[in-house]
Amino acid sequence: MEMEQKQQKQKHSTEDDEPIIINYRGIKAMPFIIGNETFEKLGTVGSSTNLVVYLTTVFNMKSVTAATYINIFNGTTNFAPLLGAFLSDTYFGRYKTLGFASVSSVLGMTMLMLTAAITTLHPQKCESNNSDNCPGPSPWQLTFLLASFGLLVIGAGGIRPCNLAFGADQFNPTTKSGRRGTTSFFNWYYFTYTFAVMVSVTIIVYVQSDVSWAIGLGVPAFFMLLSTALFFWGTYMYVIVKPQGSPLTSVAQVLVASMKKRKLKIPENAELSLFKYIRSGSINSQLPYTEQLRCLDKAAIFTTEDKLNLDGSTTKEWELCSVQQVEEVKCVIRVIPIWASSIICHIALLQTQTYVVFQALQMDRRLPNTKFEVPAASFVVFVMLTLTIWIPLYDRVLVPLIQKVTGKEGGFTLLQRMGVGMAISIITMVISGLIEEQRRTTALHGSIIGNDQKGGAISSMSAFWLVPQLSLVGLAEAFNYIAQIEFYYKQFPENMRSIAGSFFFCGYALGNYMSGTLVSVVHKITMNDNKSGGWLAEDLNNGKLDYFYYLIGALGVINFVYFQVCAKWYRYKGDGDGIKEMKNGPIKHIV
Repeated sequence: MEMEQKQQKQKHSTEDDEPIIINYRGIKAMPFIIGNETFEKLGTVGSSTNLVVYLTTVFNMKSVTAATYINIFNGTTNFAPLLGAFLSDTYFGRYKTLGFASVSSVLGMTMLMLTAAITTLHPQKCESNNSDNCPGPSPWQLTFLLASFGLLVIGAGGIRPCNLAFGADQFNPTTKSGRRGTTSFFNWYYFTYTFAVMVSVTIIVYVQSDVSWAIGLGVPAFFMLLSTALFFWGTYMYVIVKPQGSPLTSVAQVLVASMKKRKLKIPENAELSLFKYIRSGSINSQLPYTEQLRCLDKAAIFTTEDKLNLDGSTTKEWELCSVQQVEEVKCVIRVIPIWASSIICHIALLQTQTYVVFQALQMDRRLPNTKFEVPAASFVVFVMLTLTIWIPLYDRVLVPLIQKVTGKEGGFTLLQRMGVGMAISIITMVISGLIEEQRRTTALHGSIIGNDQKGGAISSMSAFWLVPQLSLVGLAEAFNYIAQIEFYYKQFPENMRSIAGSFFFCGYALGNYMSGTLVSVVHKITMNDNKSGGWLAEDLNNGKLDYFYYLIGALGVINFVYFQVCAKWYRYKGDGDGIKEMKNGPIKHIV
């Protein structure tokens, strides 16, 4: 232990071999970073969870319009981390990126709060039961609202890809205590995320829906302000890693070099004949040669025109690349088809943020034997409850049992876990359709308990019938989402892990965009055949939301087949010929 404490002051060298002592504070820096993370999640989740209700009730938007805005907003906030990761790794570093993004989030949440607090920044309250007669937002009001969304997008773009990596930077990776501290940090990170979501979808959503929108949006803004203050307060304790240039440059070099040499023929013994060079100081693991994507191998063909430096590196990096560089690019390209298969899965699970909320608004939300009404947006808490219960149960109880049967570390491969999550998402859509069909039937032909703000009949069917589908959503996320994040982290080259961290959010973003597009297309097509408002009518009792769920389920089946094809083709990083080393010896590659 004494030796490890001494090693906390780790020596590194610059290009001139001048030692630089890094004082890792480890766990001492965690109160600032974990506190920042907790308040940041309370702020961002508390602001965004109930937005669909805010837009339909305060800004008098139609449900289809509100759902489209939310899908675009969520999509952009999840796509922005890719740009944030690039800027952080290439130019600014994680500390500056986090600081700038935190300030942007504070400003965005403050502006969003002002749209509720100042009457001139939102439309007049709708007094009519007919939503068509409600005054919509003026151009100025909509501009101010979208400006707040824009600042929140900038904040998410910087915070999401950098938070985890910045926390891990505080621990010495060369010591046992440092590695143990990193693992502890990841556990606390996910705990604070779950805690923030639970608080946001219960207490904060209740304040927003039943007390005051101004207070309900002001509380998250205050939490975000505390988060930013706590982050800057701990500056003197942080290990601040400087940016080391864009890892995407190497990817571009391989693509350009392979294009320039596209007319060359790959040697028969490619593994032995291609240019080999490992850059000193590289953090990337050495990769074996693979037969897939052989067109890229042309970038490593050594010709008479290629020249080398004294250290063995090429003099023209855009014309000759090493096998290591080529294999790193292959790793990235192999991931893309798997990543694409996640988008439809996202669409299915994203419905909890929009139409499940609309369903709850037209169901009996009272707790049994009480008059207390659960806010519609709070039902998403059952997703988090399922995650909270399932993850430790799976990790501590089921995995050891499954490992004994399969002989694989972790029980299942990452791709198998992703496939299980996709299958559960398809089942979720079928059950969602059945529950919606029963809800609508009860509202139209059974008993009702009143009307919602837009005049639609509220079914006497308990909103707690939504719990099964929400629990399945949590189960699907536990399998698919967690496996996705781990998959990208392990399969990308080590120097691209910030970008790997943003890859999940990019897929989630496209899922939001496609969900919004699907809503608009389905609404437009079915409107022509149904004068009452189509499948996605303002009053769900006049629509066919269950058909929409079945449509997403059908798309999920097609996507599942596509995923199986991609998974059969995929080779894990470092597998080489497809034989994967396991603890019990080499076994055949299994997806």
